[in-house]
Amino acid sequence: MTVAEKKEIVVNVLKESIRKKFQKYSPETNNMPFHYRLLGKDRMALFSFIQSLNTTFGTSIYEPVAIALAEGRFKKSVAQYKPSNLISTEAQRQIQLILHDLIQAKRIPNKMQEIEDIRKVCQKGGFNKVKLTKVDICLEDMNNRLFMIDMKTVKPNIGDFQKYKQTFMEWMAVELARDPDIDINTIIGIPYNPQEPEPYQRWTMRGIFDISKEVLVAEELWDFIGGNGTYQILLDSFEAAGIELREEIDNYFSRFK
Repeated sequence: MTVAEKKEIVVNVLKESIRKKFQKYSPETNNMPFHYRLLGKDRMALFSFIQSLNTTFGTSIYEPVAIALAEGRFKKSVAQYKPSNLISTEAQRQIQLILHDLIQAKRIPNKMQEIEDIRKVCQKGGFNKVKLTKVDICLEDMNNRLFMIDMKTVKPNIGDFQKYKQTFMEWMAVELARDPDIDINTIIGIPYNPQEPEPYQRWTMRGIFDISKEVLVAEELWDFIGGNGTYQILLDSFEAAGIELREEIDNYFSRFK
């Protein structure tokens, strides 16, 4: 896929996503007399729209863009992938042991070792039914390697890291229970670096995550999904889509004056 083709795909996905959002969007009906008089109803409606968009940016923007960019580069690409629902009792026990040792600093995060520890017991003992959260983006490459990406906000809550780690290991356990031989990878995807030009502060995740194998930020994430140079193409595409939509956006919110 050429640079121009990638850019066109992303711009089209963005325009379609924003237009769909317009169709479903209903401004807050709360009376805000001081805000309206100070800023204008149109600006308040735009502010409300931006807040609404921010809460769904992952599913309405990042996920469809990622799936579009992955096409042709990966054999399969699925948003909101539903993992299997059967996990072995021994795998559940192993996950709790790993998590306990990481929290107590008795174990250093080692993704490859964790995968193999779970693989050894993925079909041992009985099986329990579990209801796991969906995978934001699931990719399978041409070598049948599975990548399960959990898209996070640019500043994940430190208190949730243990929960994320457990979810990752449970995803691996249910997929390995179905096929013990698969090459499986779980990744936290952070769409951009809010500290740029400074490096992203990954140290907050140390002790729980194997940083080099479980966390992709900004260029690392998008270039992995779409190939080298994709992050810059993405930035250019967002700008181009914004320019194309500017008059449409202005006309939409002029109704609220």
